[in-house]
Order: sequence, then structure tokens, then C-alpha cells
Amino acid sequence: MSQESVLVDVKNIVKTYGPLRAVNDLTFQIKAGEIVGLLGPNGAGKSTTMKMLTCYLEPTSGSASVAGINVNDDAVEVRRHIGYLPEHAPLYTDMRVNEYLDFAGRIRGLSSAKRKDRIDWAVKACGLEAKYKATIGTLSRGYRQRTGLAQAVLHDPDLLILDEPTSGLDPIQLIEIRKLILEVGRKKTVLFSTHIMQEVEAVCNRAIIINRGQLVADGSPAELKARAGNNQKVLARIRGTQSDIESKLKNINDVASVDVHPIPNGSWLECTLRLNDSATINPMNTGEQVAKLCKDNAWDVQEIKIESLTLEDTFLKMTGHEKLK
Repeated sequence: MSQESVLVDVKNIVKTYGPLRAVNDLTFQIKAGEIVGLLGPNGAGKSTTMKMLTCYLEPTSGSASVAGINVNDDAVEVRRHIGYLPEHAPLYTDMRVNEYLDFAGRIRGLSSAKRKDRIDWAVKACGLEAKYKATIGTLSRGYRQRTGLAQAVLHDPDLLILDEPTSGLDPIQLIEIRKLILEVGRKKTVLFSTHIMQEVEAVCNRAIIINRGQLVADGSPAELKARAGNNQKVLARIRGTQSDIESKLKNINDVASVDVHPIPNGSWLECTLRLNDSATINPMNTGEQVAKLCKDNAWDVQEIKIESLTLEDTFLKMTGHEKLK
């Protein structure tokens, strides 16, 4: 990564709260123009990392810089380069959208003419035309997120930092905000945290996974899935005794783990067989062994298929939260 293109540079950063290390020797860089997903289970240190980058928290040790400016040296100048949307958007619910954005522009020191131009741009970019004069307290969760994002991009920052921007949204709102992030990401660098793996695959060209404050993996979604080992699993829908099916599926060669659970409102069991990590293992052979096992035990079979591992599978494996038995 050429130094000229690096917008965010985090080196061996640590944040402690007494004996707790919320962030532990974390190092990564983000290039200008990237859309990066910051992933990790609850308590992994995602929000703490973002708060240090936005100068809300001071690192215990290590260094972090944005646009070449150390967060410990000039917090005001760092913030000029950043647009920040925390998990709970900083909105004044008694204000109208236009009033709030004008207020945000004044706080940012924008001149009257510049403020008008940027508000017009942000309202259009964030799809707020229909709610421009609505009171924020009357807006849906999705429109509140749009309003929060509008204030984050208002001053034309180099970097957008978004903490769980789709948290609590319904499926339609989620898709809308996802499209909005993609649209804004065409001209901006974006770092956002999320628990929704499909969102990362749909939006990000890179993902950083942290766990217990430490870097676990860094790469494109495709690279992370490939790095996790065998990238396929065998799925089967079978009717029979759960304990019997589970114990016998575990004995199939090359099977690392098995998850069997009932399908709601039905008598079928959904079985997921994760394979050992080896390039020589052929999932087709495993599927054939499952089919033979079903025939030998007179189990009804609805389907047997092979699927690629999802980013969620990879995330669970890399963070040690895999629940398969």
C-alpha cells in the first residue's frame, strides 16, 4: 500500500479501562476510496476503535492518524477530515430536518453560501427531499439515519465513519441505507461497523475482523472466505430421529462438525455438515456418503446439496464463535 494513498493509519493502538484491554495492539491502514467493513462480536472493540479515530477517546498507547494528522496532535483538524455517524445518531428531535442541517453547517463553520450548497447536495444525496421540513421526531428510523448521514457528509469530509448504520432498520430501510452508503462511497472513503455479513459482501471491497481488541483478519470478503479453509459445506434435509441422525452424520469421513436442528412447523431436520480443512477433500463424496447413510437407515430425504461458506460462516470461525458441534 503506497504511503501517498493511505488515509487512515493505525499502528499498535491500545485502549485500556483499568485491567480491561478494549483494543489490544491493533494495526491497520485504509486507502483513500475504500469502503471497509469493521467486523467483530459485541465487545470486540469496534466502537472504541472508531471513537479513537474520531478523537472522542484518547489511545492509551500506539498511534492513529487521519489524512496524515495524528489524533493526539490536533483533534480539531482531524475532525475536519471526518464525518461521523455514531450508532445512535446525534439528532435534535424537536428540530425540522432543514433546521438541523443548517445548525450542523454552522457548527462546522460553513459560510452561508457554502452551507446552502452543501445542504442542498446532502439532502439530495441522502434522499431527504420529501422530509426536508419535517420534524425529526416524526421521522421513521430509516429517515433519521438518512438525516444523521446527511450531517456527517455536510462538510465534504474525506472519511466517513459509521457505527452500526443499519442497526434497527427494517429490511426495506436496510436496503435503502445500503444503497446510500454505496452511492456516497463512490466519492468518499467509508469505514463502518456492522453485524450483518450480507451487508459487508454487498457493500465492502474490504473487511477488517477484530476479536477481543485484536486483529483477526484483513482482506476482501472473497479472500477471507478462502483463508478460512475448506470453503464448502454439505446441507441436507432429512426426516428421522435427531440424535440418531446427528451421531451418524458425525462419523462420515472428512466431516469436521455437524449442526442438526428441526425446521419450524415441519417434521424435517436441517443438517449442516462442515468439512475438514483440506484442498483434497471433495464435498461431492461427502454428499454421496450422506445419501448412502439415508438409504441404509431408511431416512426420508428432501434434498442434499453443496453450498459455499458464507462470510458469516467465516466470521464465526475466525472469532471462535462457531457453534457447530
